[in-house]
Amino acid sequence: MFSFDRIETEEIITITFTLFAVIDILGSIPILISLKDKMGGSIRSTQATIASGVFMILFLFLGKPFLNLLGLDVQSFAVAGSIVIFILGLEMILGLEFFKPDSNPNSGSLVPIAFPLIAGSGTLTTIMALKANYHDINILAGILINCIIIFAVLKSLKWIERALGPSGLIVVRKFFGVILIAIAVKIFGSNIAAIGR
Repeated sequence: MFSFDRIETEEIITITFTLFAVIDILGSIPILISLKDKMGGSIRSTQATIASGVFMILFLFLGKPFLNLLGLDVQSFAVAGSIVIFILGLEMILGLEFFKPDSNPNSGSLVPIAFPLIAGSGTLTTIMALKANYHDINILAGILINCIIIFAVLKSLKWIERALGPSGLIVVRKFFGVILIAIAVKIFGSNIAAIGR
């Protein structure tokens, strides 16, 4: 299934940063802290990480057959995904909220933490957009690296909140917002010409 000779460090770094920016686990810390308090003071870090990782990996491998079933190609989805990524970037930079998160904490760590907060529509769309430009093995590596980061953040919520502070979280969010917009433009430009061929 995988061709290990296609492993490229540069691709893995790009994919990892793209997913990290879309997932925005650092920007979600205030939401996670609020949910943690509502859920009795703890989040099941392992359960939430595994569930979100499974969602992302399933979409990586089953997303294309699903699109074929709908009569769509990866390039069309990539262009649509680039628009979503662009809007997510604007959201992070301007402090607006285009995508409303499900704030119901009663379902535990799976909903809304694993889905849709971590592996939400923006993340899954991004994975399909990346699939049009990068090799599966590198995307899988990027997903696994992000799962490690997600687990570390969920385990270290209180420490990260104190270390970054409110202004630090804003700076990180805006920085990754700019990166997302640049990536969206690149994905849009490299796939728009292929549509309709």
